[in-house]
Amino acid sequence: MSENLLELRNVSKVFRIGGLVFGTRLVAVDDVSLSLPAAEPSILSIVGESGSGKTTLARIILELEHPTSGEVLIEGHPLFEKGGAGLKGRDYYRAVQPIFQNPFEAFSARKRVDKYLYNAALRLKIAANRKEAREIVAEVLESVGLDLSRVEGKYANQFSGGELQRISVARSLIPRPKLIVADEPVSMIDASLRMNIVNLFLELKEQYKVSFVYITHDLSTAYYVSDYIGIMYRGSVVEYGPSEEILTDSVHPYTELLLDSVPTVDHRWERNVALPDIEIKEFQAQACKFAKRCPYVEAICERTVPPMVQVTPQRQALCYKPVGFDPGAAAPQREGAESAMAQN
Repeated sequence: MSENLLELRNVSKVFRIGGLVFGTRLVAVDDVSLSLPAAEPSILSIVGESGSGKTTLARIILELEHPTSGEVLIEGHPLFEKGGAGLKGRDYYRAVQPIFQNPFEAFSARKRVDKYLYNAALRLKIAANRKEAREIVAEVLESVGLDLSRVEGKYANQFSGGELQRISVARSLIPRPKLIVADEPVSMIDASLRMNIVNLFLELKEQYKVSFVYITHDLSTAYYVSDYIGIMYRGSVVEYGPSEEILTDSVHPYTELLLDSVPTVDHRWERNVALPDIEIKEFQAQACKFAKRCPYVEAICERTVPPMVQVTPQRQALCYKPVGFDPGAAAPQREGAESAMAQN
């Protein structure tokens, strides 16, 4: 068995904006490599502002987008192997399940919610018949704090957003997956109920031994729930490692900026903190994408792509700063992304 539950190797996704002749390439995911260990269930948060590429990365893990280059592996099995030999179909959906941002878009207004749950148990061969399916559905609903009698026979518009998201979580648990990918699962829920869902992830991690990839722009919930954090900026993972190390002793200047943008009650901001709008030229940069706003910028940052530096055994940062702006200290590893762009 592979030592990693999830592994991304030099994954890139290039979109074309506009026509074939005069269009612009947008590298939405740029040479991303990270892993989630299989030994113990854990939660990996992918954090970044809107347009950072985190949702595209989630869609790649969920097989909703194909990477332009690179590999995605679940327990050592490739998802996009040529010839169809990779992890596919029912085996994939037993291993990986999604939770989407808007629960009201995950269920049709014309179909009873409980039918989605029964169908998941029957089509994935988790239950042999309707009776077994009902027992499984009742169990997973109970695990998220709901009773089958409260859900059965009702439609999506008869539930609150928080209740419907809990039902989404319950549906994802039916095949007993190894990994759940949750894309901004609390952003459409009232602030007073968000921590209920986040706490639920922690409980289910232990109860079902399931790992999560939690996509979010909210550093506070990411810090609270995560074992590992990946910080994304303009398609690149600029810092990755254990959450305690990332958020208490950040290395990358963008992580510092994100942390400065979180308000606290004990002091006022001493300077303006601005997270800029998307700029295509930053996605296309062949040097450091953050260089124009970095307070530590050096000439080398505007000339070459920074290396992925191994800061500690479990921690990496895409920056010259940890190596003292020494271009010889670590070699940039960009062949995957560059070859992908050349092929488009």
